[in-house]
Amino acid sequence: MNKPTINVTPLIDVLLVLLIIFMVISPLKPAAFKAKIPHELQNTPVDENIKTLVVLIGSDGSLTLNREAGLGTIDDSSKLTDRLKDVFLKRTENLDQAENQTPEKGIDSPDGIERTVFIKAPKNFPYGEVAKVVDAVKLGGAAPISLQVDSLE
Repeated sequence: MNKPTINVTPLIDVLLVLLIIFMVISPLKPAAFKAKIPHELQNTPVDENIKTLVVLIGSDGSLTLNREAGLGTIDDSSKLTDRLKDVFLKRTENLDQAENQTPEKGIDSPDGIERTVFIKAPKNFPYGEVAKVVDAVKLGGAAPISLQVDSLE
Protein backbone atom coordinates (compact mmCIF):
# COMPACT_ATOMS: atom_id res chain seq x y z
CA MET A 1 0.00 0.00 0.00
CA ASN A 2 1.02 3.49 -0.70
CA LYS A 3 1.44 5.81 2.23
CA PRO A 4 -0.60 9.04 1.85
CA THR A 5 1.39 12.31 1.50
CA ILE A 6 0.29 15.91 1.87
CA ASN A 7 0.30 18.02 -1.26
CA VAL A 8 2.28 21.18 -0.28
CA THR A 9 1.91 23.00 -3.61
CA PRO A 10 -1.22 24.98 -2.59
CA LEU A 11 0.42 25.86 0.72
CA ILE A 12 3.48 27.28 -1.05
CA ASP A 13 1.22 29.25 -3.41
CA VAL A 14 -0.58 30.85 -0.46
CA LEU A 15 2.73 31.70 1.23
CA LEU A 16 4.09 33.34 -1.94
CA VAL A 17 0.94 35.44 -2.29
CA LEU A 18 1.24 36.57 1.35
CA LEU A 19 4.90 37.39 0.84
CA ILE A 20 4.06 39.58 -2.17
CA ILE A 21 1.30 41.36 -0.21
CA PHE A 22 3.64 42.13 2.68
CA MET A 23 6.36 43.34 0.30
CA VAL A 24 3.92 45.77 -1.31
CA ILE A 25 2.49 47.08 1.97
CA SER A 26 5.75 47.52 3.92
CA PRO A 27 6.99 50.71 2.13
CA LEU A 28 3.79 52.50 3.21
CA LYS A 29 4.98 52.67 6.81
CA PRO A 30 6.72 55.95 7.71
CA ALA A 31 10.47 55.56 7.59
CA ALA A 32 11.18 58.55 9.86
CA PHE A 33 9.42 61.16 11.94
CA LYS A 34 9.79 64.70 10.71
CA ALA A 35 10.57 67.22 13.43
CA LYS A 36 10.29 70.96 13.06
CA ILE A 37 13.48 72.46 14.39
CA PRO A 38 13.51 76.19 15.09
CA HIS A 39 15.79 78.30 12.96
CA GLU A 40 18.84 79.97 14.37
CA LEU A 41 17.97 83.26 16.02
CA GLN A 42 19.23 86.35 14.33
CA ASN A 43 20.56 89.38 16.16
CA THR A 44 17.35 91.32 15.61
CA PRO A 45 15.69 92.50 18.82
CA VAL A 46 12.44 90.75 19.71
CA ASP A 47 9.61 92.63 21.35
CA GLU A 48 8.80 91.08 24.71
CA ASN A 49 5.16 90.21 25.32
CA ILE A 50 3.93 91.88 28.51
CA LYS A 51 1.85 88.81 29.38
CA THR A 52 4.83 86.47 29.33
CA LEU A 53 5.71 85.11 32.76
CA VAL A 54 9.21 83.67 33.22
CA VAL A 55 10.35 82.09 36.48
CA LEU A 56 14.13 82.21 36.65
CA ILE A 57 15.91 79.81 39.00
CA GLY A 58 19.22 81.28 40.08
CA SER A 59 22.32 79.18 40.58
CA ASP A 60 21.89 79.74 44.35
CA GLY A 61 18.28 78.47 44.25
CA SER A 62 16.63 81.89 44.39
CA LEU A 63 13.43 82.48 42.40
CA THR A 64 12.66 85.48 40.19
CA LEU A 65 9.42 86.21 38.32
CA ASN A 66 10.26 88.23 35.20
CA ARG A 67 12.45 90.95 36.80
CA GLU A 68 10.87 90.79 40.26
CA ALA A 69 13.41 89.26 42.63
CA GLY A 70 12.99 88.09 46.21
CA LEU A 71 10.23 85.54 45.66
CA GLY A 72 11.77 82.90 47.87
CA THR A 73 13.92 79.89 47.19
CA ILE A 74 13.33 76.42 45.82
CA ASP A 75 12.69 75.02 49.29
CA ASP A 76 10.30 77.85 50.25
CA SER A 77 8.41 78.92 47.13
CA SER A 78 5.26 80.19 48.85
CA LYS A 79 6.01 83.81 47.87
CA LEU A 80 6.21 82.81 44.21
CA THR A 81 2.95 80.87 44.44
CA ASP A 82 1.17 83.80 46.09
CA ARG A 83 2.54 86.24 43.52
CA LEU A 84 1.34 84.07 40.62
CA LYS A 85 -2.12 83.77 42.19
CA ASP A 86 -2.21 87.56 42.51
CA VAL A 87 -1.17 88.06 38.86
CA PHE A 88 -3.85 85.68 37.61
CA LEU A 89 -6.47 87.27 39.87
CA LYS A 90 -5.65 90.73 38.47
CA ARG A 91 -5.84 89.38 34.94
CA THR A 92 -9.28 87.91 35.69
CA GLU A 93 -10.46 91.24 37.13
CA ASN A 94 -9.19 93.09 34.07
CA LEU A 95 -11.00 90.64 31.81
CA ASP A 96 -14.23 91.14 33.78
CA GLN A 97 -13.94 94.90 33.42
CA ALA A 98 -13.43 94.61 29.66
CA GLU A 99 -16.30 92.20 28.91
CA ASN A 100 -17.09 93.78 25.56
CA GLN A 101 -13.63 93.02 24.17
CA THR A 102 -13.14 90.03 21.92
CA PRO A 103 -11.21 87.17 23.53
CA GLU A 104 -7.61 86.75 22.46
CA LYS A 105 -6.72 83.98 20.05
CA GLY A 106 -4.59 81.08 21.20
CA ILE A 107 -5.60 81.11 24.86
CA ASP A 108 -6.64 77.64 26.02
CA SER A 109 -7.62 78.65 29.54
CA PRO A 110 -11.31 78.16 30.39
CA ASP A 111 -11.54 81.63 31.95
CA GLY A 112 -9.89 83.29 28.93
CA ILE A 113 -6.74 84.65 30.58
CA GLU A 114 -3.15 83.84 29.72
CA ARG A 115 -1.72 81.42 32.30
CA THR A 116 1.41 80.21 30.51
CA VAL A 117 4.56 80.26 32.63
CA PHE A 118 8.09 79.53 31.42
CA ILE A 119 10.67 78.12 33.84
CA LYS A 120 14.33 78.79 33.15
CA ALA A 121 17.08 77.02 35.10
CA PRO A 122 20.83 76.50 34.70
CA LYS A 123 21.72 73.43 32.64
CA ASN A 124 23.57 71.65 35.44
CA PHE A 125 20.75 72.16 37.96
CA PRO A 126 19.27 68.96 39.53
CA TYR A 127 15.98 67.84 37.98
CA GLY A 128 14.31 67.33 41.38
CA GLU A 129 14.87 70.97 42.28
CA VAL A 130 13.28 72.14 39.02
CA ALA A 131 10.35 69.79 39.64
CA LYS A 132 9.73 71.54 42.98
CA VAL A 133 9.44 74.86 41.15
CA VAL A 134 7.09 73.30 38.57
CA ASP A 135 4.85 72.14 41.43
CA ALA A 136 4.91 75.61 43.01
CA VAL A 137 3.97 77.22 39.69
CA LYS A 138 1.10 74.72 39.27
CA LEU A 139 -0.15 75.65 42.74
CA GLY A 140 -0.12 79.27 41.61
CA GLY A 141 -2.64 78.40 38.89
CA ALA A 142 -0.40 78.28 35.82
CA ALA A 143 -1.16 76.05 32.85
CA PRO A 144 0.60 75.20 30.59
CA ILE A 145 4.10 75.25 32.04
CA SER A 146 7.09 75.25 29.71
CA LEU A 147 10.77 74.72 30.36
CA GLN A 148 13.27 76.96 28.59
CA VAL A 149 16.49 75.26 27.69
CA ASP A 150 18.65 78.07 26.35
CA SER A 151 21.93 78.69 28.08
CA LEU A 152 22.22 80.63 31.31
CA GLU A 153 25.36 81.96 32.96
